[in-house]
Amino acid sequence: MTIATPSLGQSILERAEALARFSDMEDGLTCAFLTPAHRQAQAQLARWMEDAGMTVRIDAIGNVIGRYAADSATANPKVLMTGSHFDTVRNGGRYDGRLGILLPIAVVGALRDAGIRLPYHFEVVGFAEEEGLRFKTSFLASSVLAGRFDPALLDRADVDGVTMREALADSGLPGAGDIDALRAAAVDPSTLAGFVEVHIEQGPVLLNRGLPLGIVTQIAGSSRFQVRAEGLASHAGTTPMDMRRDAATGAAEMILLVESRCAQVPTLVGTVGQLQVPNGSSNVIPAACVFSMDIRAGEDGIREAAIADIVAGIERIAAKRSLKASVERVTPVNNAPCARWLMDQFGAVLKKRGHEVFELPSGAGHDAMMMHRIIDVAMLFVRCGNGGISHNPLETITEEDAQQAAEVFVDFLRHFRVKD
Repeated sequence: MTIATPSLGQSILERAEALARFSDMEDGLTCAFLTPAHRQAQAQLARWMEDAGMTVRIDAIGNVIGRYAADSATANPKVLMTGSHFDTVRNGGRYDGRLGILLPIAVVGALRDAGIRLPYHFEVVGFAEEEGLRFKTSFLASSVLAGRFDPALLDRADVDGVTMREALADSGLPGAGDIDALRAAAVDPSTLAGFVEVHIEQGPVLLNRGLPLGIVTQIAGSSRFQVRAEGLASHAGTTPMDMRRDAATGAAEMILLVESRCAQVPTLVGTVGQLQVPNGSSNVIPAACVFSMDIRAGEDGIREAAIADIVAGIERIAAKRSLKASVERVTPVNNAPCARWLMDQFGAVLKKRGHEVFELPSGAGHDAMMMHRIIDVAMLFVRCGNGGISHNPLETITEEDAQQAAEVFVDFLRHFRVKD
């Protein structure tokens, strides 16, 4: 019996296009946590889940969770969970995160149409926030589901001064920002059979090897920081170069340190994606400079060693230039290895369908990292086009690759065996 019809790939791409119409900006896709566009996307995902035959709930943080109930003959069924995030970076792509929601919705609809129930509950989660665009905190939604939510985040404010607590209170979500409701939204790990995530690769490895699909071995750990260099504002025309306490030039030297230190190890990467001179003026020596710092590596020890060196270097640069420097660390996320028993089940399906069983690490972070804290996880990567570019409007996949991924996922679900 053919379950994954040739229309699934087309349906997935069409829905990604439709979902991208809900945006905080007119020219490009931006969907930040709890904005009107985000709430529209949330409602649309719930409708598609219901249309596919799932019962749907929306939890206290805004996760959209659809359940495709197990065959009634199954006694005490476990829950196999899948999903990804539907928020985006600023001016991002339409498949990052969203593919991992839209593909399983399409697959569930195909199973329902074929009259097939599984010997376990299958849940699809549209995680409400992963990118950290609005409140500068990653994996917010999956941290709630995993029971790892930090209550201190409720008092964090966005650029308009609106706190997360206030945004949740105005959202109409169940619990309206109440910490007890957020804690009650956590899933019981004992009910889970595993968590699997489908995601575009966000890189060029599969593309360069001519492969549509790959199995993730591990997800690199990440640490994020906000660095602030403080000097002294003074006149640009009258202050001699050797008497300046220029925060911007000090920050520039610190940023180059990030680049040079992270270039020393092949699996280590460092990025400064935000850089500001608060209240800066063209004719005033900068009194302050603020920049973000993102350090990632496949091994936690390598990442932490680099961070120690960079922080020490920032302090040296500040002392040399008579600056004051502060480094604020956002909660780090450790390396998350994927479970071999789940990887092997994906591998068996790929082999059966004539695909090369190719394994690769992920340098990007994913919701699976947070779910790894409570249950075994695995990921299936789908080839990313346009040179592997992601977090960019040029991000793309083909209908054929979406179709092949859907077919593999159908087979994975139909042959999935819960770990003893």
